[in-house]
Amino acid sequence: MLYDLLPSSVYIVLIVFTRIGSAMILLPGFGESYVSPRTRLALSMLISILVAPILAKSIPAMPDEVSGLGFLIFSEAIIGFFMGTVARMFLSAAASAGMIAATMSSLANALIQDPVSAQQASIMGTFLTAIAIVLIMVLDIHHLFILGLVDSYELFVPGQILPTGDFSNMIARIVGDTFILATRMAAPFIVVGMIFFLGLGLLAKLMPQMQVFFVAMPLQVAMGITILFLCVPVMIKVYMISLEEHWMVFVK
Repeated sequence: MLYDLLPSSVYIVLIVFTRIGSAMILLPGFGESYVSPRTRLALSMLISILVAPILAKSIPAMPDEVSGLGFLIFSEAIIGFFMGTVARMFLSAAASAGMIAATMSSLANALIQDPVSAQQASIMGTFLTAIAIVLIMVLDIHHLFILGLVDSYELFVPGQILPTGDFSNMIARIVGDTFILATRMAAPFIVVGMIFFLGLGLLAKLMPQMQVFFVAMPLQVAMGITILFLCVPVMIKVYMISLEEHWMVFVK
């Protein structure tokens, strides 16, 4: 019955589109809130049509029952969401690094609307996230995302049982790695901030009558902006290297 309703060529494109389209919802640069859903849908369908002939051998035969087809589509969507979540977590590392830097620079209360997360975020976090997305596109890392999705058909064969245990372990490891990455990116702010706060503590003990808060606030803001200006290239380089290394797990 399914063979009459769903030709084999359409079936292959449908299965490929399920995984790629699910990942496109979350991939950095493609899944942002300011990107039109129609644009993501059209791009996902175009990529699926292009790579479907290459992946035809990896797609299992069409199930005889509707329930089998539904299970196959569901498992492919889970794999796509999983891969998109891995990439999205690394984009959140840039925002976390910006929040740490803003906290050490007395700019954490200066919040603006972040177009990526569609909510209030620190100025430094929004700035670093915007730079990360731009460089992902400029350095063609978005091509690496698509290549990883295509190569994932050898790692996660359609129709087989989902390795949910491996998914959980990898998500837990990625969460820890993103926090480590955010701390590494914000390390200059942490080191200089600790030295600065130590000096303020000594100054408050030596001169109790001085209003340390009002004196230190402008210096702390200027210090944060200066460090950001000097360290942005290194911070973004560390971010891009870590993102590429972790995503290469899906690329053969």
